[in-house]
Amino acid sequence: REYVVPVRSHPGKGFVLPQSPQICKQLLMVGGVEKYFQIAKCFRDESARADRQPEFTQIDIEMSFVGQDDVLALTERLFAHLMREVKGIEIPLPFPRLTYAESISKYGSDKPDTRFGLELVELTDLVADSQFKVFTNAIAAGGQVKAICAPGVAAYSRKEVDELTELVKRFGARGLATFARGESEIKSNVAKFFTEEQMNAIFERTGAQVGDLVLVVADKPSVVAQSLDFLRREMAKRLSLVDTNKFNFLWIVDTPMFEYDKEKDGFDATHHPFCLPNPEDMGLFEEGFTSELPKGDPKHPHALVRAWLYDLVLNGFELASGSIRCHRREIQHRIFDVIGLDKEVAQERFGFMLDAFEYGAPPHGGIAPGFDRVVTLLAGIQDGNIREVIPFPKTSGGTDPLTGAPTAIPTERWTEMGLAELPREEEA
Repeated sequence: REYVVPVRSHPGKGFVLPQSPQICKQLLMVGGVEKYFQIAKCFRDESARADRQPEFTQIDIEMSFVGQDDVLALTERLFAHLMREVKGIEIPLPFPRLTYAESISKYGSDKPDTRFGLELVELTDLVADSQFKVFTNAIAAGGQVKAICAPGVAAYSRKEVDELTELVKRFGARGLATFARGESEIKSNVAKFFTEEQMNAIFERTGAQVGDLVLVVADKPSVVAQSLDFLRREMAKRLSLVDTNKFNFLWIVDTPMFEYDKEKDGFDATHHPFCLPNPEDMGLFEEGFTSELPKGDPKHPHALVRAWLYDLVLNGFELASGSIRCHRREIQHRIFDVIGLDKEVAQERFGFMLDAFEYGAPPHGGIAPGFDRVVTLLAGIQDGNIREVIPFPKTSGGTDPLTGAPTAIPTERWTEMGLAELPREEEA
């Protein structure tokens, strides 16, 4: 959400503070400014997290006549220079690339920390005919069964396993199945539902050695991914597997263009609606308008369209996000159609940009590294808390502890701006 700023001289009207200079920099490209960068202040009305603040700074970059590889190469050179000058470290180029699908499959996250292993392992096919109903019911409902192998902790106590179970329950998992490989025996909280052959197959698939503990979650894919992503990072901390002297940069590419929203039974833009669909997926993009599949079906063509979008990740934190932009009015309108944005509403909100496309916009793209996050990680702050590098940061509730803001606004000021303060629900 944007922060809304009422304007006294125009009662009932106002500005919104920019979440990004996205549209403005695209207009610069249309106007013939082929290269642009800016240190931009941006604002988002959202709950603060360790790596987010309501007010933040980004290094905004945009270029005309470029493709994805051009933007990635420029960004890699920028960060290699930063690491050389600030940390005295040579970073090999190019950075590794993972598709979004590969990242979710291997790490359960689209911003994985690759300084350690503990990759997610697919077990669905191995346990599909087991007697354990939790697994088989999850599979029958379209879910999956995945695991990580934690080295050297087969002797974990019941209490320690229960602690891990409570952790994954935060993400919607119903529980946690465990398989501990001992010298001469297998210990498992669900052993009675599996043959010895099935349990040995799990150990072989996960690469478990004597003394290792296999941790398994079964549920819908999103729950499995989130649960095991958290568990993976938690076990890495407990087992001291993270090398804090490593800087593992990588790109996440081929992010889905759209995501299904169950409440509206339709699609939303995964990131924003101004990026171009991957040219290889334009056939799927068009096919989606005539598809008879329900929109909630994972095989619906629009659910399969990839965006020409890329994220730069370092040690489990997203440093930058960018895309090749949509520069053709007819395609932009089709994207708005997919997300249910009415043509008249689109014209009212973005008409100045859509009209500009009529003059022949060049292909263009860009990226915006988060300045606060970059400084945080260069400063060696391991948890990525950007409050450590921001003067006068806001609290997790979005308040300023120094001034007490936001504070109450006198009634006369509301009146001056042509607005009225409505009573809060608890006061009504």
